[in-house]
Amino acid sequence: MARTPSRRLRRMMKQMGLKMDTLTDVEEVVIKGRDREIVIEEPIVAVLDMRGERVYQITGGRVKERRLERKSIPEEDILLVAQQAGVSLEEARRALEEAEGDLAKAILMLKTG
Repeated sequence: MARTPSRRLRRMMKQMGLKMDTLTDVEEVVIKGRDREIVIEEPIVAVLDMRGERVYQITGGRVKERRLERKSIPEEDILLVAQQAGVSLEEARRALEEAEGDLAKAILMLKTG
């Protein structure tokens, strides 16, 4: 594969509307899933800007994976939220899960959203 000089490569990227930069102050990157969390410590993060669209590339660093425990929500809380917000039990359960068990926040989310 022929090597492209960096000046020529930068010129080509500029013509295509691409900008690349590196974030230097990142200590860790956390990717949260439903049941797990992936933590990348001391990563190298590059940002590629393609005409307003940003792509983040994460490399290097130590990777740790953690399982997340899901808190069970008491049925009384689900019933209370459903009654107060005038929604089904399933909607109340989803709102409580999203609000991490906070009754007031779940009710507000259901009434305003």
